[in-house]
Amino acid sequence: MEDRGELDLTRRVEEADATIAELRQRVSELIAINKSHQHLMGKQIVENKELKRDNKALAKQIDDYFNARLDGVRKSGI
Repeated sequence: MEDRGELDLTRRVEEADATIAELRQRVSELIAINKSHQHLMGKQIVENKELKRDNKALAKQIDDYFNARLDGVRKSGI
């Protein structure tokens, strides 16, 4: 049975130390999560840039294709 009262200074210091340890652990977990998210976000940014570049290239290919067909139709006199 606990004989220390709610106001016992030693008990309050021990409880505060336990709370601080829990909070430090949670901060460490959150830092790890943040680093992971930063890494994933970096990969997503790179992939997004690649997709934009590919999209531009495809749009140009389509435009070139239709312009070539249109030129062919014009030259054939249709």
